[in-house]
Amino acid sequence: MITNRTFTMLKPDSVEKGFIGVILEKINTAGFRIVAMKMTQMTVDDAKEFYAIHKERPFFGELVEFMTRGPIVAAVLEKENAVEDFRALIGATNPAEAAEGTIRKLYASSMGENAVHGSDSDENAAIEGAFHFSGRELF
Repeated sequence: MITNRTFTMLKPDSVEKGFIGVILEKINTAGFRIVAMKMTQMTVDDAKEFYAIHKERPFFGELVEFMTRGPIVAAVLEKENAVEDFRALIGATNPAEAAEGTIRKLYASSMGENAVHGSDSDENAAIEGAFHFSGRELF
């Protein structure tokens, strides 16, 4: 498994509000190198598979609906200590609890519409990156 990589998605709310550029600028400024990136739209089946870990939770249906309502930007990022550093950059899931200057504090509107996804482990980063990108798309 490749280390020092993480996966992110700019969620439909970020795309709808025109935050792609400013979020990517924060990612670059924080020292991450984008090794793969694309704009795409998840199908219902895609969202159900990607978020299968949450299928028993009461918010699963709303999550699938939200993640399929519009395009997302998927990206694989590289930096030493990528997963932990990116989690710090995006901030807490609840933007009201996120630290000042974090992506979610700046661009999220609620826990449900929290602007961006970030992998929570090296293992999940590899799985999530492979979900959205073929091997030839990763540099």
